[in-house]
Amino acid sequence: MANPLFSDSAMKKASSAGWASPEPAGQYGRSTPIMTSPVDDGPVSAWHSSTMTVAGTATATGVLFVLLLAAATVGWMNTDTTVGGFPGIALVGVAIGFACVIALMFRPMWARVLAPVYALAEGFFVGVISKAYNDFQNGIVVQAAGATIATFLVMLFLYRTNIIKVTNRFRRIVIGATMGVMLLYMASFVISLVAGSGSVSFLSSPSAFGILFSVFVCGLAAMNLALDFDFIERGSKEGMPKGMEWYAAFALLVTIVWLYLEILRLLSKLDRR
Repeated sequence: MANPLFSDSAMKKASSAGWASPEPAGQYGRSTPIMTSPVDDGPVSAWHSSTMTVAGTATATGVLFVLLLAAATVGWMNTDTTVGGFPGIALVGVAIGFACVIALMFRPMWARVLAPVYALAEGFFVGVISKAYNDFQNGIVVQAAGATIATFLVMLFLYRTNIIKVTNRFRRIVIGATMGVMLLYMASFVISLVAGSGSVSFLSSPSAFGILFSVFVCGLAAMNLALDFDFIERGSKEGMPKGMEWYAAFALLVTIVWLYLEILRLLSKLDRR
């Protein structure tokens, strides 16, 4: 669940949650004053080394992806569901990743430390679950990864060309729908513990309704990418604290992992039709 982290209230809270930074320059963030020459010839340059930038966020995202892929490789190589079944240790990665999400909702200044922890923990789980799918549906992981990359690039193009505009109404709808889906997943998990794994069958069923639901969730995850891009752009323009780069990179990674897993589920349903 990425973008509830990026609501306006979360942004304001995060940007003022103990970051060491200069004086305020915008609605959310801060920036240093313009430098002047010793002889007062006027402004020389604007120095923003302690504020959030798009390039800095891209670098942080790249580091997190390297960690995620490394952990996913370890999970993949140590999994063989055709022999030993699904390794329960993968669920530890899910638990750690979920704990990082919750912690960063309240302590965004810990993102520089917890974001790499999330990438490693969730990466291991992604590697394990990907291997499990691939063992029974060979080639599906390559398709899901390709579809995820394509979706990311398409959404970035749509956002940069203003075909998709992130308005307050758009943001409320996407965040509300995302929260609804996450609550449904949590409820289905609790129900499955009580009534059995097949009690909420449409989440994994290749039925028409199950496929339509997966298509909807994949679309919703893609819309969350637009919120991510908007936050990164607004954060850099508003001069948010430098540490927000890791917070933004973390939330973007959460969205992409969610999108990949949903596409993997959708492709699995289509393959079983």
